[in-house]
Amino acid sequence: MNYRQLRDPNAEYTMRDLSGETMGLNQDRGHRDVEITDVQTVIVDGNYPWTLVRVYTDSGHVGNGEAYWGGALPEIIERLTPFVVGENPLDIDRLYEHMIQKMSGEGSIAGKDIAAISGIELALHDVVGKILDVPAYQLLGGKYRDAIRVYCDCHTEEEADPEACAEEAERVVDDLGYDALKFDLDVPSGHEKDRANRHLRTPEIEHKAEIVERVTERVGDRADVAFDCHWAFSAGSARRLARRLEAYDVWWLEDPVPPENHDVQQTVTQSTGTPIAVGENVYRTHGQRRLIEEEALDIIAPDVPKVGGMRETRKIATLADLYYVPVAMHNVSSPIGTMASAHVGSAIPNALALEYHSYELGWWEELVEEDDLIQDGYMAVPERPGLGLTLDLDTVADHLAEGETMFDEA
Repeated sequence: MNYRQLRDPNAEYTMRDLSGETMGLNQDRGHRDVEITDVQTVIVDGNYPWTLVRVYTDSGHVGNGEAYWGGALPEIIERLTPFVVGENPLDIDRLYEHMIQKMSGEGSIAGKDIAAISGIELALHDVVGKILDVPAYQLLGGKYRDAIRVYCDCHTEEEADPEACAEEAERVVDDLGYDALKFDLDVPSGHEKDRANRHLRTPEIEHKAEIVERVTERVGDRADVAFDCHWAFSAGSARRLARRLEAYDVWWLEDPVPPENHDVQQTVTQSTGTPIAVGENVYRTHGQRRLIEEEALDIIAPDVPKVGGMRETRKIATLADLYYVPVAMHNVSSPIGTMASAHVGSAIPNALALEYHSYELGWWEELVEEDDLIQDGYMAVPERPGLGLTLDLDTVADHLAEGETMFDEA
């Protein structure tokens, strides 16, 4: 199936066509007169199926990006490609809105459409930075910090064992040098009666509290520790759990209830002194707006290659800053998406931390030519053009998902 030629009347006719031709953009830009010639994807089989995105230009500059993992993304990005080929990549805002509008009939307010658009948007920041010879954070308004604090998403083979979690926390702090961690709380306790109803019985809550107690006591003031619930619990159970954890030094409790019902999220957050973080399953600034304005969270956690891209995350951070809310970016990406998030973190005042979810994957950093991306729990933001990373194409080729083929040469 050639998705580039898939017919869609909504995309073919829209009163709000933002193409350069329709907008009458024909002024000479000198050396900045560059056109996009192609967009391509490959899926790398990492600890997630990472969708890497490449934007090619007639100047010879190539930009690398990443869309949030999962199925259907290459097809959607192929569908989007005709809307950006022939356009000037420097018009990042306009091209982002152009893709949103062109895909409006296919649901570009959330979901896979936004993740696909995000992947192209990240690649645009990389290629534009290379064309202008500036790092990507400069395109977002400049720098607040040289490096972003990284929190390590921790796991153990016995993830429901409080002592095993405490031992892993101590190892990650002492041996790996992180001072910020996260553990999962949506783990089996052995006390479950029904896994479908989202209800937590008292023994289940006590089991989760024991994990929190053991981990936070083991690391003490050497590290901040957050705990993730992955949208698993009912409203009443989430309130009871959050209140039970008020006795401990919890950095934040993440996604205690499903993301669809804003009113329930607001009630849970405002019922407890335990800080609540949400946002990874909400799309664009429009989706995050009520969470921020109605104080339904304490910390916002957008995922850059999923929420709409780098500039969209910058907009979310600006709105959050009006309400004095810090930003802890969710992240399960390869080095490409992770570094894009780090550039955002460098450019916003309210950046709290950036997630790292691949510490058990031995070749994560080998996907790019640069070394020592994370040192002592921080990710330095390069001064090199664009994202400042160079894909190691041999490593990409070694880890392609089944059936995938490599990018074309630059």
